Amino acid sequence: MFVDRVEIFVSSGKGGEGAVSFRREKFVINGGPDGGDGGKGGNVYFQVDRNTDTLSHFRGHKHFKAQNGRPGEGRNKYGKKGENLVIVVPPGTQVFDSQSGELLLDLLDESQKVLFLEGGKGGLGNVHFKSATNQRPTYAQKGLPGIEKILRLELKLIADVGLVGFPNVGKSTLVSVLSNAKPEIANYEFTTLIPSLGIVNVGDYQSFVIADIPGIIGGASEGKGLGIEFLRHIERTQFLLFVLDLANYRDIQEQFSVLRLEVSKFSKKLENRPFGIMFSKSDAVENAGELVESFVKHLECNLKKHAQIPNCFIQKEANDFSVKFDFSKPLFVLGASSVSGENVESLKHLLYASLRESKE
Repeated sequence: MFVDRVEIFVSSGKGGEGAVSFRREKFVINGGPDGGDGGKGGNVYFQVDRNTDTLSHFRGHKHFKAQNGRPGEGRNKYGKKGENLVIVVPPGTQVFDSQSGELLLDLLDESQKVLFLEGGKGGLGNVHFKSATNQRPTYAQKGLPGIEKILRLELKLIADVGLVGFPNVGKSTLVSVLSNAKPEIANYEFTTLIPSLGIVNVGDYQSFVIADIPGIIGGASEGKGLGIEFLRHIERTQFLLFVLDLANYRDIQEQFSVLRLEVSKFSKKLENRPFGIMFSKSDAVENAGELVESFVKHLECNLKKHAQIPNCFIQKEANDFSVKFDFSKPLFVLGASSVSGENVESLKHLLYASLRESKE
């Protein structure tokens, strides 16, 4: 089960108490205090593990506590330190203070291990309190308590390209054709219920990660449909691909306008992301080329027809990086079909070139 938001209780270990003890040995005169110090409480760490991609293992386990330090003992024996607690999370996990809403950690890098809460310090034994005027101290320190936090964990998938489109426009089919992902595909709306990631190989040593989220409908930013629940998963993406369905009962201009509006309402950062537009199911309509050209004219942006790629318009040649992209307009508009394979390879290279430019 895919889970991307949970609330948990976390506590570091309490420090052990110092010992009150006196040396008592045969033939040893004037044995003094020899109470050892308490052990330090265990720390709490967060560690990133790429082998997990959901927070589902937190659903039945809400309380996480590091081990307490052991109390000190006589003969100046220190108490054992409490074992540290390591909480494993997938890449892209954000840790918020549940009460204040403050972002405490943003965990991105593979194998990243971060100290989150220090364990309580162990108390001093009575050996530390002897003096010339107090040669028989009968007290020791208690250990310091651990730190407690109520946290909210949120997962934002890490991908290079994020797909945005209405339900049942062919996003999942496109991901399955472009990458190694195997999302559920069916001919009804809201087939995709959870986000999915796939790796797209462009060449032997070139690849990027693509993310598919459930379809967005009008009013998604106000809670309608499923899209609002998962839009945060494309907040980290560097490039957005709007997938518009030529065979859909909605007009393509209407699809694009609604999607752009919902994305901008959800996040101003997403609104300013560089983006491209792909028309899916171009093999299902006879006048696909005319629809693409009409849409480009409607956009009123400076896109040039690509001579080698049918039904494709770009801001400039994909390998020409001497001119600055205008990220307020689509970097390319392309008609393609995941079923027939039309322009699928061209789409791969256009996405890779657009990613490279947006990074630079």
